[in-house]
Amino acid sequence: MVKTVTRNACAKINLGLDVTGVREDGYHLLRMIMQQIDLHDTLTFTARTTPGKDGPAAGGRITLVDESGLSPAGEDNLICRAIRMMMDAFDLHADMEVRLVKRIPVAAGLAGGSTDAAAAFLAVRDLLAPEVTDDTLMEMAVRLGADIPYCIAGGTKLAEGIGERLTALPPMPACAIVLVKPEASASTAQVYRALDALEGYHHPDIDGQIAALCAGDLRGLSQRCENVLELVTGGSLPVIGRIEDFFIEKGALAAMMSGSGPSVFAIFETEKEAEMARGAFLQTEMAAECRTFCVKPVQAQHL
Repeated sequence: MVKTVTRNACAKINLGLDVTGVREDGYHLLRMIMQQIDLHDTLTFTARTTPGKDGPAAGGRITLVDESGLSPAGEDNLICRAIRMMMDAFDLHADMEVRLVKRIPVAAGLAGGSTDAAAAFLAVRDLLAPEVTDDTLMEMAVRLGADIPYCIAGGTKLAEGIGERLTALPPMPACAIVLVKPEASASTAQVYRALDALEGYHHPDIDGQIAALCAGDLRGLSQRCENVLELVTGGSLPVIGRIEDFFIEKGALAAMMSGSGPSVFAIFETEKEAEMARGAFLQTEMAAECRTFCVKPVQAQHL
């Protein structure tokens, strides 16, 4: 029997990101406002099951086809690891082929790998184990990556702990966002180590952002956008600050780095304003070494 499902895996940005401590196992404790955007990868999953004499089905091969060549090949890929985790946990037997159309830049602070893994958890559930709940998937997924539970849940969330404790928030008010991914890259592990070496730093007003979301106040939300990891990444990659300054001068309500970087997002009230600012940015020398997108917040759980 052959079954197929296609899923769009959305990128995320961090509207606010605070580090509140470090656990004994080395994981950092976070407090973040997470927001999905409509920039997405598309994954098509095909499960082939063949009934066997002594069991429900034979098989178990996983094949990933990524024509862009951006994703790591083999079963070390997060997509393949998510599928294998599902098969082992629920005793599933099928050959799985995944075709990936990659649009989200890699190593960008946008959860590109995590959101693809989230799509894999959801797709295997839908194809082979429909009785499994989203909550069960999220409990499993955190063992593979701290951002994956959020990517399963989607929308606008407060993420705490190492990112796995999620609280639903009112949706981000309607707006348009310019997203810029510089060619430079940042190592997440190195960024956190460098942050740990700092004696102290200002903490973002996450509670103020939550209050602004509850009030539907885009300006109040934007005024409180802050990411403590930018203290490190912004210092080593000054292009981040230059991009932010450019968009603030063009009227952005906020311009900030997402995650551990180096991607920058700029929030505008209207799509027209965002497109004009992006067009102006594309005329600069900085744009030659950047990928740019105009995106919007995603309010639904899944595209």
